[in-house]
Amino acid sequence: MNREEAKDILLLYRHHNPADESDTSVAEALALAKRDPELAQWLEMHCAREFVLREKFRQIPVPEGLKEQIISEHAASRRPAPRGRQLALTAAMVVAMGLSAMAYWLNNRPAADDTLPIYQSQMARNALNPYPMDKLSNDDGTIRDYLKGNNAPADYALTAGLKQATLSGCAIEGWGSNRVSMICFQTGKPLPAGAKSDLWLFVVDQQSVKDAPVDASLHIARINRLVTATWVRDGKLYFLGLEGEATELGKYL
Repeated sequence: MNREEAKDILLLYRHHNPADESDTSVAEALALAKRDPELAQWLEMHCAREFVLREKFRQIPVPEGLKEQIISEHAASRRPAPRGRQLALTAAMVVAMGLSAMAYWLNNRPAADDTLPIYQSQMARNALNPYPMDKLSNDDGTIRDYLKGNNAPADYALTAGLKQATLSGCAIEGWGSNRVSMICFQTGKPLPAGAKSDLWLFVVDQQSVKDAPVDASLHIARINRLVTATWVRDGKLYFLGLEGEATELGKYL
């Protein structure tokens, strides 16, 4: 299997559905993505788009009176349609509603893949999925030296709360042609087996993310299983997240 064949297969892959990974061809394509950095980056973007699309669908309101209209039209039928025809009509209705939802999303979708929702979704996935720590250290200077030596943002400003948190290391993530510094902390709560952190700060050039905030205000949101805070300072975009509640996140802001 080559990269393009893997992309064709993974276009239908839903990362939130474990059953997809049981498919032999999907499993083979995912294995290739682990060995191919370019395919891995493409897959990250695909999964982020799929996540945003699902969220858009969930936000689409059901047209007022649709249920009553369906019941009324069904009752108006003089005789019941054969079961096969009923199934066909039901399928057609589902397809029509899906196409309407798709049209709504296409008219309201981000203009490009480098928008803030895509960035936030991708970084949240990076935190929640197993990841290799590029540098294990609880020393701020050591982490900054490593990031600077690998051309990732290193002159970031930690909040007062993060200065008191326990560092565990860092990793460098990709965002298009830009590098993202992922600084990892521990909150002090028991960690799952194999985990080395449960609080993550992502720092990237503000200009690399479309729709990034333009002021210093905090923007709190729940993304996937993370409660997150987003803000900008001195030309950098900060994205902080942890699994928990906003009150807990507030201790680190």
